[in-house]
Amino acid sequence: MTTAAIDARAGRRCHNALNSLHSTHYFSPDLGRELGALGITEAPAVNFAVRAAALGPVGAGTVTAAFYNYKHGLVARHVPAVWEKVTPEQVLAARLRAVDATLRRLLGEEAVASPEMAEAAELALRAAEGCSRGARPLYAAHADLPVPEAPHLALWHAATLLREHRGDGHLAALLTAGLDGLEALVTHTATGRGLAPKWVFTTRGWTREEWDAAAGRLRGRGLVDGAGELTEEGTALREGIERETDRLDAGPYAHLGADGVARLTELGSAFARTAIGAGAFPADLFAKR
Repeated sequence: MTTAAIDARAGRRCHNALNSLHSTHYFSPDLGRELGALGITEAPAVNFAVRAAALGPVGAGTVTAAFYNYKHGLVARHVPAVWEKVTPEQVLAARLRAVDATLRRLLGEEAVASPEMAEAAELALRAAEGCSRGARPLYAAHADLPVPEAPHLALWHAATLLREHRGDGHLAALLTAGLDGLEALVTHTATGRGLAPKWVFTTRGWTREEWDAAAGRLRGRGLVDGAGELTEEGTALREGIERETDRLDAGPYAHLGADGVARLTELGSAFARTAIGAGAFPADLFAKR
């Protein structure tokens, strides 16, 4: 099957559903508890450790490059110091324990043990077979990890692979569009689908002054207006970035096929709705202001 056989928007919808499931653990008290037991108590350090652990005990430069939209100063305050307290292997094990607890709490034991969960895991893992390692450091690092045996953890693992595969490609699209990490955040927030500025400041390390300066640079390029809304040119740029990301991320969904993508989207969306309904994410996470 060729990539042209799959509507790019179908792949994006599938990604969005699975990414919602993947992301639940970042906001879970279970993750803080597991990492806290290892001596990692500051939220930024927890975030950097769990997502970067697959790369090994890397330094701040590698994390800043791979994550793209975090302020380097924030990264450098916690990396590589975090590796003096824990090993990447300890973090990966703690992360998986937290994911297990989180999914059981949000979805319920019946859903975790359901045939639909096993089916979703099988489909997602099959899709991940279509991913490619070249120029995709976060995907490639996670692809080296073993697949968990439990279906709900296997689904989460596959969702992680698909999320990081798309994310690595997305960074290439942002670079091509000439957006730095903070400018990417500002324009994404302006679409109404990105993080609210307060969460950018809290989790990414940027200040209001730096946000306003980035918005000023974007105004100078004609991409946002004085109210911070995307102009016609800015909207076209963001849509072009998503289309290019879709193109770079077409492989997994072409490999799975249209019927498999539709079924995986159906299953993943149902699980994601349940998780969101159970309070997986803060109510004010996404907003323009």
